[in-house]
Amino acid sequence: MNEDEGQGFGCRFDGVASSMRLTIDDWNATVMGDPLRVVPRFDFRDFRVRIAAYANVEEWQRFLLDTFGSGPWLWDTPDELRFDQGSLELVGAELHLAGAAADAADSSRVPAAPPVRPGSLRADEARDFRLEVTTELCRAPGDTVLTCLRDLDVLDEPLEARIGIAPDVALLVQHGSVVGWSLTDPARYLTTAFGAPDPAPPAPATRLLFTACMDLITTPLLDAVRSRDPAALAKLRELDHSLRSQREDRHRVDALLALIGDLVEDYARPTEQKP
Repeated sequence: MNEDEGQGFGCRFDGVASSMRLTIDDWNATVMGDPLRVVPRFDFRDFRVRIAAYANVEEWQRFLLDTFGSGPWLWDTPDELRFDQGSLELVGAELHLAGAAADAADSSRVPAAPPVRPGSLRADEARDFRLEVTTELCRAPGDTVLTCLRDLDVLDEPLEARIGIAPDVALLVQHGSVVGWSLTDPARYLTTAFGAPDPAPPAPATRLLFTACMDLITTPLLDAVRSRDPAALAKLRELDHSLRSQREDRHRVDALLALIGDLVEDYARPTEQKP
């Protein structure tokens, strides 16, 4: 898709080595300045990454009123990039992960180059726009990186740039378009709702449990759970038990359990024994 089509999220270089122009629909911004210093929060239950300072629903609502950009409207929940009304600079983001993962062959095609270039965004004008959610989730081995793409056609050609808008969060650019985003070391940023992640590194056991949870919720195994397939329910209960049994790194484990526990409650709750 090129800039003249007037759809999607595109960009163009403006001839200055230190800056890049971005276009979303007919709205424009420039890559400039320092990235956000806010630590990402990976809300596993809602399967989204928040990059903002708000700590509860009320603060989030005020944040939306005080900023502009792409945001929710009624039942519409696009990805969010939010900008300060005065400085026009990026001040937050909320990005949804696709619910189903690409297969291993496609995920292995995600390019490693170019390296991340740290930078922020500054809007040309203060008005809203729409940023569509991505549709494809590519998992690196061990889930060291989660990459969300507009579609799998992105993997047919190299990327032009990676713009690091926050710690371990980057926008992916190809042919003048932002075609996705990535989160490096997602297990580090696991949390619940608006809570801050644990600043300590994840325990090795947590990383293994994180991958086990990703295996469950991003593959056909989740459909089998919802169909109450006995083998799938047995795997779900085993994973739930492993999460509840781990004593270390409880903040991250509880973030995983928030979703897995709900699945157990909905689909794998033991039936009551008759006396």
